[in-house]
Parts: sequence; C-alpha cells; structure tokens
Amino acid sequence: MPDYDFETLQLHAGQENSDEKTKARAVPIYATSSYTFDSADHAANVFAGNEKGNQYGRMHNPTVDAFVQRLVALEQGKAGVAFSSGQAATTTALFALARPGTNFVVSRELFGGTFSVARKMLEPWGCTFITVDPTAAAIDEAINDNTVGVWLETIANPSCTVPDIKAIADVSHNKGVPLVVDNTWGCGGYVCQPIKHGADIVMHSATKWIGGHGTFIAGVLIDAGTFDWTNHKFPAFQKPDVRGKTYIDKSPEAPFTSRAWDLGLFAMGMTLSPHSAFLALQGLETLSLRVQRSCESALELAKWLGEQPSVKRVIYPGLPSHHSHEIAKRTLSTRGFSPLPDQQDTQFGAVLSFEAVDVETTHAFLNNVKLASHLANIGDAKTVVINCWTTTHAGMNEEAKRAAGVTPELIRVSVGLESVKDLKEDFAQALVQLKSISG
Repeated sequence: MPDYDFETLQLHAGQENSDEKTKARAVPIYATSSYTFDSADHAANVFAGNEKGNQYGRMHNPTVDAFVQRLVALEQGKAGVAFSSGQAATTTALFALARPGTNFVVSRELFGGTFSVARKMLEPWGCTFITVDPTAAAIDEAINDNTVGVWLETIANPSCTVPDIKAIADVSHNKGVPLVVDNTWGCGGYVCQPIKHGADIVMHSATKWIGGHGTFIAGVLIDAGTFDWTNHKFPAFQKPDVRGKTYIDKSPEAPFTSRAWDLGLFAMGMTLSPHSAFLALQGLETLSLRVQRSCESALELAKWLGEQPSVKRVIYPGLPSHHSHEIAKRTLSTRGFSPLPDQQDTQFGAVLSFEAVDVETTHAFLNNVKLASHLANIGDAKTVVINCWTTTHAGMNEEAKRAAGVTPELIRVSVGLESVKDLKEDFAQALVQLKSISG
C-alpha cells in the first residue's frame, strides 16, 4: 500500500478494495475448510509452491490472511503468520529456532506462559534457557556459540521494565543471533514498533489490545525479513525438502515466516479460525483510538495512586520514578493525536502495577472493586485488575517471581476506556474497605 499513516493502515491494510464479487466493504468471514482447484495442473502447482493459491483451511484462509497483512503493515514487517493463540505463536517461534543442544538467552521478566513452554517442552527436548536482566550488557555476556535466539518483551509483565531494544539488537546481531520481541504490550505497534529498533521477529497475543474486547484468542508472528538465515546456527532453514527447496528458497524475503507457517500450521495445526480473525480485524480498526485513551488514563491513574496512603509504590514507565523511564521515552512511541496539556506525548502503555501497604489491603481491594473486573486478561476495553503473585505467576517459585518484579502485595491494572474519574472513585472505595471492615 502507499506510505499511509498508522491510523489509515489499521483500517485499510490487507484489503485495498471491497470484495470483487460481492462488493462487501468489510472483510468477509470465509468459513470454509477447503478450496476447489481449476485443474489437475493448478492443484499440483499450488501444492508445489509454484503458484499462489489456497490449499486447505488448516494453512490458508482469506480472512486470516487479511488480518495478518494488516498487522504486518502496522508493525512494518515483511510477512507474518497467525495462530490459534499467543501461546501457539510462542511455541512455534521457539521450535522454529531451536534444536537439541542449543539455548536461548531470555529476560528473567518474561511472561510465565513463555517459561512454561520452555520448562515443559523445550528443556526436556534438550534446549536450555539462560535468564538474565533485560540489558544489553547482560545479554551480550550470556550469548554463547550455542545461542539461537534472544527473547524479551517490549514492556515486561508486571514490572513494566522497558528494555533498550536497539542496544540489545546490536549485541545480538554482532554474535549472529536473532532478536525476538514479544510486543503484546506494544499494543499492535501503536505503543512500540520493535522492528524499527532492530528486532528480527515480533510476537503478539492478539487476544489483548489488538482485539480489545476480550472476545477471542489469537497469536501472530511477524518477520522483519532482515536476519541472515544462512548463518551456521540454523541448519533447518538450509535443509532441502522433498522437492529440493529450502525455507530460504521458498521465501527469500521472509524465511522465518516460511518455517513458522510449516511448523505451526502445516505440521501442528495451530490454526486461527476465520471468525476470530474477523474479530481481530474489527479490533484493529479502532486500535489507535482505544490505546491512546487507555495510555492517557493509565498515566493519570498512576499519578493519582502515588498520592494514596494505602499505596506503597506505583510501577509505571511513564513516571520519572520508574527505572526504565528514560529508556521508555526513546523506545516507546511518540505517536498520538493531541495529548492533554499536562501529559507527555509518549505513549507509555496501558498497564500499571501498584503495591498496597500490605497483603490484607491488596486482597481487600480485589474483593471490593465494583467497576473494575477481577480477571486474568489484559488489553480489554474494560479495566481489569489481578494479584499476579497468586494467579498469573503462581506457577513460578518465589525467587523467580521476585526476579520478575512480582510481590505478594502487587496489583496489576490493565486500564480500559472508562472515565478516569469513575475509576479513581472505584479504586478509592476499594482501598479503604479493609479499614471500614476492621473499624
């Protein structure tokens, strides 16, 4: 497409014109398991990869393809693949890079679900994970001859650490290793576009801000098309298939996409439904409007929480007190329409965390919020809260939890689209409930 702005691409990328036959303006839901072929030669050519076309619903669907193309455009990538969940995308990416005897250098603050794939699937298979602080120096020191990937998150969950993606990309590339960035908290590329900072592969749980309404599960991998897969660390990319073609031959501009498609869809069948892809497309159309509103509200709410006597500490990269504030200012997006006069124009994300003065206050808050929803999702149009210690990170040992910034008193808040005034009132009444009950 032409060099349109983000707000235009979120509406039009992947579908430049209305449907040719029906003239439908919205992307249709192609609810089909299979496709017809024009002839025997046409079928053979499609399956051989000599001609573009849809083979079977497990690997191909026009609705899903439109969604992928739109997100690739927003993230400034070359190509991508959608999956049935963010966890499916993570699993595919790890297996696409790994082989027994290799290792990944990963941030110690990674999402617990990513660690579960490592612990339950990759490690028994013979692949190890080296956990370090998400800094260029720590990652540079940890990478060795067997490292096949560096993995980190745009904004860590729930510590809100923002790594210096550009610096980490530089040290990774100097040692011939691709950088994978989980950009779920980068909100579909609106808060951050890691590829612009040097990332080679971007992952999203599209369940979150991309969908934005908590109505489906989906994941996406986006290939920057910049990494050299002829590197000796990645023999699978150079191994010919039964037709004599390597992944590099099949897709010279985006070999990782070709391998991820082959493993995740063709081999493992972790297919995104066209209905979910349709919902994701609807979410993308309002992405910038929703995310900017949530980011602005999160900053205002973070400042207000810092003034409450029942709150010990507020964790949000938009606050100067956060350890990643300066990195966040140069890594996260300055995109936005018209920031309020008292707000900075950088979008620091739509999630904040805070620690109550004690565990009892934390539990009382969660038990007594009325407007906010107590559940384990993020990126919803509705504000949601949770205690990560006892839920999302419960499968980690205490040392690992604390290393990831999780404490017993911590409450994670994914800020939605409600009035900030109403959220403050709801939080205020919930924070004083313990005192009211005991009094």
